[in-house]
Amino acid sequence: MSNAFEDRRSAFENKFKLDQETEFKVRNRRNKLLGLWLAEKMGITASDSENYAKDVVMSDLDEPGDEDVIRKVMKDIGERGANISEDDVREKHLELFGVAAEEITAD
Repeated sequence: MSNAFEDRRSAFENKFKLDQETEFKVRNRRNKLLGLWLAEKMGITASDSENYAKDVVMSDLDEPGDEDVIRKVMKDIGERGANISEDDVREKHLELFGVAAEEITAD
């Protein structure tokens, strides 16, 4: 009987680990897509847009949650004088989570 409990516990731990990995991948993909979208909106060249998207992904490692990403991109938008509101960024940020989740689960 103890093997059944151990197997069940192990299955739950494995599922939790897989869910955490998937969430991490989705967040990274979402942030990359946000960076690419913003790069286009801010007139960043195609050759530099991938690097900008990577910077956006890396900014999410500063602190838990999404505010570090929002702060980073809003600072960049301000420095470039782009006409993109924080509401627009937050709306796109939410929209892209769904897109990223579909892309990751399709892989």
